[in-house]
Amino acid sequence: MAGVVVKSENLGKKYVIGHQAKGGRYIALRDVLVQNTRGLWSKALDLLKGNPIIQGDTLEEIWALKDINFEIRKGEVLGIIGRNGAGKSTLLKVLSRITAPSSGRVTIKGRVASLLEVGTGFHPELTGRENIYLNGAILGMSRAEIKRKFDEIVAFAEVEQYLDTPVKRYSSGMYVRLAFAVAAHLEPEILVVDEVLAVGDTEFQKKCLGKMDDVACGGRTVLFVSHNMNAIQRLCKRCIVLSHGRIAFDGESGNAIGNYLKSKDLNQQVSWPQISQAPGNDIIRLRAVRIVGDDGQVCSNFDVRDPLKLEIEFQVYKEAQLAISAQFIGALGSYIMASMDNYIRGSWGKQLPYSVGSYKTSCYIPGDFLNEGKLSINLWIYSPPFAPYVSPHIKLEDVVSIDINDSHDLGGARGAYPYEWGIEPAVRPKLKWTTELITEDNE
Repeated sequence: MAGVVVKSENLGKKYVIGHQAKGGRYIALRDVLVQNTRGLWSKALDLLKGNPIIQGDTLEEIWALKDINFEIRKGEVLGIIGRNGAGKSTLLKVLSRITAPSSGRVTIKGRVASLLEVGTGFHPELTGRENIYLNGAILGMSRAEIKRKFDEIVAFAEVEQYLDTPVKRYSSGMYVRLAFAVAAHLEPEILVVDEVLAVGDTEFQKKCLGKMDDVACGGRTVLFVSHNMNAIQRLCKRCIVLSHGRIAFDGESGNAIGNYLKSKDLNQQVSWPQISQAPGNDIIRLRAVRIVGDDGQVCSNFDVRDPLKLEIEFQVYKEAQLAISAQFIGALGSYIMASMDNYIRGSWGKQLPYSVGSYKTSCYIPGDFLNEGKLSINLWIYSPPFAPYVSPHIKLEDVVSIDINDSHDLGGARGAYPYEWGIEPAVRPKLKWTTELITEDNE
């Protein structure tokens, strides 16, 4: 078995942040002068002691990382996932020696290259050609190495026509394509990558994923942070789940993703008692969105056999043609399906208007249709012409969420079916199958 190239022992990273006192009473001029004098004295002491100067009336210690222990072997591709603020980027910065740990230590054997922010080090006044050499040098590539890979980098970025144009004239897509192309052609023993697949258009993102796949299959050690669960599942056999700066799970990627998704809170209903604070405008405002079972009760957990309804309550203030669109998103971020109410109220050309009043509309989803796993719903409410560039009256992401379950055994809802989100299609209808004997072979 290959040797350990990265080892973290009781790693911790602490930050001290300042808070301003809340204004609840009148502050006299003398109080301000005394407070500022104390602040200057405190900052002077910190400066003499070599401590960072923190602004604020009160200080608070925040542990971005705490008691982090793991080992990574040569050639291993490790995924790191978790919610925003869980400590993922901080961990990569410590491993990349961008910031020093507050406790513990990290042992690294081999040349490390970090791809934490695409485009760091680009100079807007320099051309694309000049920035390839500049950014490559910043990332640790020698001039000979950059020259050897120059044509490959340019071809990957697809910017040949604008190679001698200052990058300040590049579109944002061209800029990130070139930046990723430079960074992706590094050849270190250890590559640290933080959410770089969300750059450029869809086709280029596929290209980026393919390049990362090549790196992962090339025997190099990779630490890969992403919110794209499909990418994590494709690239990484092992994955660490971070939660509040600590390791919540360390193991096989499929199990790690399941652990992470199960930790996300379900929100089966949301309401706005104060209508003036509800999403919307002077035409329409929401009152409530909820998921209910066949008995009409709000619920967040369903068996795959259970039907369910998405209920939407809203108030219309001005008569208007409206279309309510619900988009169903899988646990790995996959777009499952969408449904609009205009099909029952008319057609695209003859949409029936909503008169002034309170409404409740429901979208019925039959049982034996969805696959198991977590499901979130986005809600959009438009007026004609329903074009993508028209601003909707209401646009909410992940407004409600539910969990669909199956027993996965022969006595389960649909027999033995060992697949989940991201592996098999998100819809899993129970269809009618028949088999008949056409001819019988007596031999």
